[in-house]
Amino acid sequence: MTDRQETTGGTLLVIGSGLKEYREYLVGPMSRRARAAGLDLVLVNNLRPTWQQEYFDEIVVANVFDTATMNATVREIAARRHVVGLLCWDEPLVLDAGLLAAELGVPGLSERGVRGVRDKERTRSVLTEAGQHQPGFALTTDLDAARAAAERIGYPVVLKPRAMGASIGVVHAADRAELDAAFATALSASQVDPGPYRAAVIVEGYAGGPEISIDGAVHKGEYLPLFLARKYSSDEPYFEEVGHIVDAADPLLADPALLAVLADAHRALGVEDGITHTELRLTPDGPLIIEVNGRLGGDLIPLLGRIATGLEPGEVLFDVAVGRRPEITPTRARVAGIRFGYPEEDCRLEDIALPEPGAAPGLVHAAPMAPPGTVLRLPPGGYLARHSFVICEADTVADCEQRLTAAAALVDLAVSAVGPADPDAPFAMPAGLLDVDE
Repeated sequence: MTDRQETTGGTLLVIGSGLKEYREYLVGPMSRRARAAGLDLVLVNNLRPTWQQEYFDEIVVANVFDTATMNATVREIAARRHVVGLLCWDEPLVLDAGLLAAELGVPGLSERGVRGVRDKERTRSVLTEAGQHQPGFALTTDLDAARAAAERIGYPVVLKPRAMGASIGVVHAADRAELDAAFATALSASQVDPGPYRAAVIVEGYAGGPEISIDGAVHKGEYLPLFLARKYSSDEPYFEEVGHIVDAADPLLADPALLAVLADAHRALGVEDGITHTELRLTPDGPLIIEVNGRLGGDLIPLLGRIATGLEPGEVLFDVAVGRRPEITPTRARVAGIRFGYPEEDCRLEDIALPEPGAAPGLVHAAPMAPPGTVLRLPPGGYLARHSFVICEADTVADCEQRLTAAAALVDLAVSAVGPADPDAPFAMPAGLLDVDE
């Protein structure tokens, strides 16, 4: 895309920039950090750049979702540049990017680590073998195997694709009567994954309790928690994420049992350097890891972390990628939250009007998540049927929750009716989920 001049300086390579709305707050500080360190910042992106141009010294356009193409592109860049670090925060690309980092000999999750966090079945196996509190589970590829696994594990169970994200295709089955439909939903979602883990469903015992997530940095095997989010989910049988709240003073961040679970899990999985997003349930028997993702959290959780704690996630990304131990001491003590807008039923979004900051107490930002004309379908006909989000900050969690409710009430929608979803249609990725600008 840009001039491919030879250079002898160090280069930090980024695979996939993501959407401007969801990732520019990371790229800007990271770019400033790179320039201050005398490093070039190079992006490999699947679409021609727009907003990215001011932040990167070179942008190469290539199909990053094709493993062979991405590998060839990165190797060509490495042949003419001194690559000192490689970054990726888009879930479908994490495996290939992690393997390339290991090949280039730069800081990364490690080959064992990236396979351990990308493959949910491997995560379960490794953590179980390490003696962590984990549910019974089984990897299945057909209905008969799923039925047998559920009987062996015991109801209720959860069925999920082996390697998808954002709770897509994750379904609760309370008993035998709900198992078949749940398996069909999870399998359909799993077939979209282009990688080696497609068309496989994990059946596991249901773990009750509040859900949390922790974004942490790993430096030479040392786990460093950054911020913790309390997750708000839809009712079962689905697990749609409807919001998150980050409290800089959350007492769990100093809980020795939780921190030990996190550190032990990362050590067992073989994660060496990088950023991870770990999701857990706080069960009556203690913290239980649901999954470990080899990237920063989605849903703008890192932005909430910045607002609440003052930590700059883009700078932490840079430091870890080039082998530096990041500074993780908070400089603020606030509460920040995000609330996603979902329709009450399947519909076509015709128009949307959003409140401006100042229109509601504590409102920091509001933005659409789908353009007019988008058909929004709730599970199982679709996932992440989000039309917008609002972000608020406050002094306490209770105040933040109230402010989010007030701000969300100011979102004005115009929608029209749509017919029922075709039950035989193949699974389609939700609008806006692929982390790329159109």
